[in-house]
Amino acid sequence: MQDVRDVIKRPVITENSADLMAEKKYTFEVSPKANKTEIKDAVETIFGVKVEKVNTMNVKGKFKRMGRYGGYRSNRKKAIVQLSEDSKELDFFEA
Repeated sequence: MQDVRDVIKRPVITENSADLMAEKKYTFEVSPKANKTEIKDAVETIFGVKVEKVNTMNVKGKFKRMGRYGGYRSNRKKAIVQLSEDSKELDFFEA
């Protein structure tokens, strides 16, 4: 098992993920080797909340060009974590 800080890399902040925050669903970029149980334990440990459900998806890297050379960005894994109704909300925008 990995350390909880190695499982969760960063929160994903987009318009779609901001809309999901109203439903207590938060999006994170996670380690590609992490499973749903490890992601749930990591979020509960780091933020001190109760996780109800975890959905994961693998995102393929896009093809990018630099002049006449081309390559792919690295593949990554995203997790959408739904908190229980009685948990506090996570605030990523605190100073």
